[in-house]
Amino acid sequence: MAYLQPDKPEKVYVPALRAAKEKGEKLVCLTAYDYPSARIVDEAGVEIILVGDSMGNVIHGYGNTIPVTLEEILSALKAVKRGANRALLVADMPYGSYHTGANTAVRNALVLMKDGGAEAVKLEGGRNRVELVKRLVDEEIPVMAHIGLTPQSVHKLGGYSVQGKTSDTAQRLIEDAKMLEEAGAFAIVLELIPRQIAEIITKELKISTVGIGAGTNCDIQVVVLHDLIGLSFGRLPRFVRQYANIREVMTEAIINWMQDAKSGDYPSEKESYGLPKGIDAKSLKTKAS
Repeated sequence: MAYLQPDKPEKVYVPALRAAKEKGEKLVCLTAYDYPSARIVDEAGVEIILVGDSMGNVIHGYGNTIPVTLEEILSALKAVKRGANRALLVADMPYGSYHTGANTAVRNALVLMKDGGAEAVKLEGGRNRVELVKRLVDEEIPVMAHIGLTPQSVHKLGGYSVQGKTSDTAQRLIEDAKMLEEAGAFAIVLELIPRQIAEIITKELKISTVGIGAGTNCDIQVVVLHDLIGLSFGRLPRFVRQYANIREVMTEAIINWMQDAKSGDYPSEKESYGLPKGIDAKSLKTKAS
């Protein structure tokens, strides 16, 4: 089925997110890690593309996001940049790229901006990242924050579970969100937290909330593209609604091609190239010495 695109869609910049929130307009964000995915996502009209460290799971087959390197993010970012023209392009700062001091974090963020073409960076953490967010913003680097379930902290958290389930931890999430807003973050990801807490944070902040497993009241929804279209392996999180099964489509295509190739039905004469007229193939046969 064809999809409709807006006429001459405007480029999405950071200020557009707050403008949308003020108007009560919901936005969407998807991941992309390569040129064709970026083109498809961008041309479909998605407002934000995240080159996320989720590539560790869905592209590289790592067990979590921790092994993802800055070089891997940068390589994917360059490809996505070539395919995306309209969406705001946000790059994840992978584990270890901002943990050893503000100067190192700034240098790594600048690499993503200058060399990769990112228009903003995302990093995980609450009040412990406030000073770093301030520093990055002072250096003209837009920052998307990330609280709740922070996958880079999987070992500390003890797995992937809902955060903010007690009064104390819920209150801490609300306070962290406000502190990150005051530090200058332009948006904040709320991952795997109760929808009621996400609603409170969304209403109390002027900046946009980006929900993933955080209910419908966030200003922006984000999911991993591979989860959305059926290219993931293993059990999907509860919050994922699969809209297609591209894995089945690909498997069927590959099996059909194999059958045709092995039976001699592929390539057909129309899919092959012949000699120009006037050249006799028999005359080209190598003669035995």
